[in-house]
Amino acid sequence: MADPSSYRPKPGQIPDSPGVYKFRDEHRRVIYVGKAKNLRQRVANYFQDLAHLHPRTRTMVTTAASVEWTVVSTEVEALQLEYSWIKEFDPRFNVKYRDDKSYPYLAVTLNEEFPRVQVMRGAKKKGVRYFGPYGHAWAIRETVDLMLRVFPVRTCSAGVFKNAARTGRPCLLGYIGKCSAPCVGRVTPEEHRELAEDFCDFMAGRTGTYIRRLEKDMMQAAEEMEYERAARLRDDAGALKRAMEKSAVVLADATDADLIAVAEDELEAALQIFHVRGGRVRGQRGWVTDKVEAVDTSGLVEHALQQLYGEERGDAVPKEVLVPALPEDTEAVSQWLAERRGSQVSLRIPQRGDKKDLMATVQRNAQQALGLHKTKRASDLTTRSRALEEIAEALGLDTAPLRIECYDISHLQGDDVVASMVVFEDGLARKSEYRRFQIKGFEGQDDVRSMHEVIGRRFKRYLQEKERTGEWEEQPTGTPADGPAPTGPVPGPAPATDPAVGDAEPTAVAEDTEPREDDGRPKRFAYPPQLVVVDGGQPQVAAAKRALDELGIDDIAVCGLAKRLEEVWLPDDDDPVVLPRSSEGLYLLQRIRDEAHRFAITYQRAKRAKRIRTSPLDDVSGLGETRKQALIKHFGSVKKLRQATIDEICEVPGIGRRTAESVAAALASTTPAAPAVNTATGEIIEEDDGGSS
Repeated sequence: MADPSSYRPKPGQIPDSPGVYKFRDEHRRVIYVGKAKNLRQRVANYFQDLAHLHPRTRTMVTTAASVEWTVVSTEVEALQLEYSWIKEFDPRFNVKYRDDKSYPYLAVTLNEEFPRVQVMRGAKKKGVRYFGPYGHAWAIRETVDLMLRVFPVRTCSAGVFKNAARTGRPCLLGYIGKCSAPCVGRVTPEEHRELAEDFCDFMAGRTGTYIRRLEKDMMQAAEEMEYERAARLRDDAGALKRAMEKSAVVLADATDADLIAVAEDELEAALQIFHVRGGRVRGQRGWVTDKVEAVDTSGLVEHALQQLYGEERGDAVPKEVLVPALPEDTEAVSQWLAERRGSQVSLRIPQRGDKKDLMATVQRNAQQALGLHKTKRASDLTTRSRALEEIAEALGLDTAPLRIECYDISHLQGDDVVASMVVFEDGLARKSEYRRFQIKGFEGQDDVRSMHEVIGRRFKRYLQEKERTGEWEEQPTGTPADGPAPTGPVPGPAPATDPAVGDAEPTAVAEDTEPREDDGRPKRFAYPPQLVVVDGGQPQVAAAKRALDELGIDDIAVCGLAKRLEEVWLPDDDDPVVLPRSSEGLYLLQRIRDEAHRFAITYQRAKRAKRIRTSPLDDVSGLGETRKQALIKHFGSVKKLRQATIDEICEVPGIGRRTAESVAAALASTTPAAPAVNTATGEIIEEDDGGSS
């Protein structure tokens, strides 16, 4: 535990202007971000007598090891910078709202030539108009089904659309009148876009115009004795009215507002938001958060406004935001909201009338959400705490292992040998810190040697990070003075998704060895675990322990979990630790081990599939995927391409003579695969594969 006086700024060193400040821990991680009208007054409050600080604030300042600040010119700039840093650094002591579900939106893709109506989740995309959020996806589909009678906008996927355009036949919706069938040219792109924009206008609350127009056309058709057309218009108007009825009428037609309510206790807070557009509740969502910092209702509201509107622009920010308590810097927050909307935004507490009544409804929803969350969470927290305590007791640890890393080796008969590292913190998976390794020190199958290499590389990197930040002044005993820099995987720019789990996971790429600027972002291997778990028995555990001993690391516990009897092995012990089958600690270790195995085998399969898909053309410099496909399409297979002359290769569109010479040289330098043989007849099966040879 750090003494705040050890890093307290000198008197007069802190400016008295607006700004944003950051507290960092001993590993240089940003653990708290705050803003202030007057930096000197605000930061000084953290360095008073610890007995006078709120318990959460006291925990933060004793965890921190340094404080720094950035001066800005206005309070609005401070608000924007605070939001950016909280999003970038994810500080552990800042309030962070967690969505209690992934809410679906009704989206209209106005950024496409033929806009499409569909259900969307996740991050919002530029050029797409969103309505909602809705509680359930089926509610969106019911609404869309009703509205397609009047606004027959495209709802099909790109594949279905292209197939219909190719065959000249629309899908079923085109035949029954619920799609205008732009795929076969029944309407022009301009007419279809106008339909999509009318759809958006209706969903945005401008409903009366369309219904009155339909009713007028219906009466006119009846007067002209066009009874079938009149009946169709009557049904269309009825469909729109039923779609409107799905949103409760609560306020005046012109009201666009978001109502925010907060329910809280000493430890947690729940937030509920009702989105009212055109006087109707168009969406509802809720968040929950741990109160990891000393924050009151106004502070919770301010954090909620940052998260709600930090990425929004234009009409996504409503004209009016109703809250239970005003933020401390109401004027600055209102100005920030107005800048994001592009016009004035009213931020206030409802005092009377329908808006106050609706706020009471939102408040009841927040209270119910908090109660439900606490009921679910109590069991989870109790179970995880018991599991960690059982592990600590069984392994003889001084404290519960809050961070556990588990390693597994995977290969296929000695080929494509890889390893995985998964991280669990407080008993929960932290997938952003998962890592993948390629075994580079040797060839072949040797799980024990592979485990030694992986543990050594991971903790060499940890020592390098400590040395770079000044936490490790001298080379530890047993660490080689020179030698190759450790390498390993880092998260790549495009996460790969495991279809079995559905979560984005880091892509394995070569780790760089260049030191990065110390900006507070989590470094690759900067944080040590309290416990290392290896998938295996006594040999794997001994290899992991030996790797740590060689690096001079003696404050990290090691154990192994053998699959056969689910025994826990400790270094230098001849007998395993046997946990009861009903033990929560054993169950947690099994989950961590199984996750490491899943992560490793997923990577190993991906590497094997990539190796199988390789082609001799991959080694031709400057030959992209398009021209490779053109070559294969022209000749039919790599085998026939290998037999072609340079002049024949030049006949392929886009292939010049220099490229043709490179292709011929690359194919000539590779040995063609042995031909396949039918073992029953002895017949050689001719290769006609367009992929590789």
